[in-house]
Amino acid sequence: MVATSYPRFPGDTVGTFLEPIARGLAARGHEIHLVLPWHPRWQRGTRDGDVRFHLFRYAPLRSLNIFGYASALEADQRLRGAAVAAAPLAMAAAWRAAWTLARDVDPTIMHGHWVVPGGVIAAAASGGRPLVISLHGSDVFLAERHWAVGRAARWAFGRAGFVTACSDDLRERALALGSAADRSMTVPYGVDSTRFRPDPAARNRLREHWGVGDDAEVVLGVGRFVRKKGFEYLIDAVARLAPYRKGLHLVLAGDGDLRTEFLARVADRGLGGRAILPGVLHQDDVAASLAAADVVVVPSVRDPSGNVDGLPNVVMEALASGTPLIATRAGGIGSVVQDGRTGLLVPEADPVALAAAIGRLLDGPAEAAARATAARRWAEQEGSWSHAIDGFELAYEIACRPANGRA
Repeated sequence: MVATSYPRFPGDTVGTFLEPIARGLAARGHEIHLVLPWHPRWQRGTRDGDVRFHLFRYAPLRSLNIFGYASALEADQRLRGAAVAAAPLAMAAAWRAAWTLARDVDPTIMHGHWVVPGGVIAAAASGGRPLVISLHGSDVFLAERHWAVGRAARWAFGRAGFVTACSDDLRERALALGSAADRSMTVPYGVDSTRFRPDPAARNRLREHWGVGDDAEVVLGVGRFVRKKGFEYLIDAVARLAPYRKGLHLVLAGDGDLRTEFLARVADRGLGGRAILPGVLHQDDVAASLAAADVVVVPSVRDPSGNVDGLPNVVMEALASGTPLIATRAGGIGSVVQDGRTGLLVPEADPVALAAAIGRLLDGPAEAAARATAARRWAEQEGSWSHAIDGFELAYEIACRPANGRA
């Protein structure tokens, strides 16, 4: 595997979906080698169980180590200048690391995560071996927006034996970039329903930590503070409800380029005493926060630059947590959330609709509980990582057929 993100330490919130993919495939008996850029916060060493890590260095200055790990884009809308400067060094170092590893271990499959850069690097280093490319979101956005990136993506797609996408939206956009329809499919992320679950003890502990009582109404948003997450609309929605719901609180967990803007928006909307911004949470604290909330909101949007999430991890996590969910249909959300059954779906960028949905769930606890129970059941039965790993194994099988590469 060639990737640019992976949890750098246990509980890290960067690239969280890659860990269960790699470990899930390793648990099926596959030997997994993962090529990744070095990062100063890396704490995993060279191996985690049956997953082996091969980190490459590419920048002489610590400040230039911003290739991957969700640091190359500013607010997920434009490439940072430093990322552009570091890219040639990083791409060359990544290709050399992947090529050398492929020569030494002679893998059956090259698997590139994100068509650019992981898919391009894996294709260039493959030596004719079967190639699978997995799409996760911003890679397709960059390929659509930048001519040179799009050309590189088309080249990689032309060499891929199979392409997976975490949402139907991403798959359709990849087809427009040259991915073959008969060699691609949607493989949504899974969720660990033992980690993300109803947890009364966590509810009590987190509410005490937040300084709110058990009778408070807690609305939770979790994610990076970038434009495509739509958190400004969630702040406005809670502000519309706050004058009429004295116990209403907003917990907005995460960090990013828009933090200062969001803090100012919270103050401007009169939510200073009703909003809690705890920063980036450890994954265990994400699970506890989901269990502690009364409503989870994922207000994702297609941002002004055209970027949109593939499938936010927190959607699957909320479905498993047993907490009522409100979301939009942005990206792949509508393909896993069943409106009116496992959650409520509202239009993008619409704080009025968000406020109405929040009020509906808070005022109808029996209805909300029924949806949350149905969501939990779906997550356990159909949303497991085991189903996702089945999809990746099928992609490997098809890519290895003689017509798609070396058998």
